[in-house]
Amino acid sequence: MTVPTPRPSVLFVCVHNAGRSQMAAAFLTQIAGDRVEVRSAGSAPADTVNPAVVEAMREAGVDLSAETPKVLTVEAVRASDVVITMGCGDTCPVFPGKRYLDWQLDDPAGQGVDAVRPIRDDIERRVRTLVAELEG
Repeated sequence: MTVPTPRPSVLFVCVHNAGRSQMAAAFLTQIAGDRVEVRSAGSAPADTVNPAVVEAMREAGVDLSAETPKVLTVEAVRASDVVITMGCGDTCPVFPGKRYLDWQLDDPAGQGVDAVRPIRDDIERRVRTLVAELEG
């Protein structure tokens, strides 16, 4: 009998948790399903998810309309195997033994849906690569 391996846990962090990290978390949830535990948070969360991000993700078949930005906590970082930052600067706590990645992505804040689509597509590509690495 094989012993099940624990599911990897990924935390996506950006400043407002209203765009990039929300898109990444939604794509990871959609692609990996329950094989990966997914979190997202922001160092200074906004009140709502960016409407252009909601629209761009709707076009990709993902509904973010019920999501709300969440505050970054030390507990969320501690509970994650992989922490992916997206322009949160030095506000993300660093713990030994965690894998940290920094994805350089344009900020969709204040952008229209036309500007958000290429960011969305870049995030989806990166998430697919991440899933392959986690499952490899």
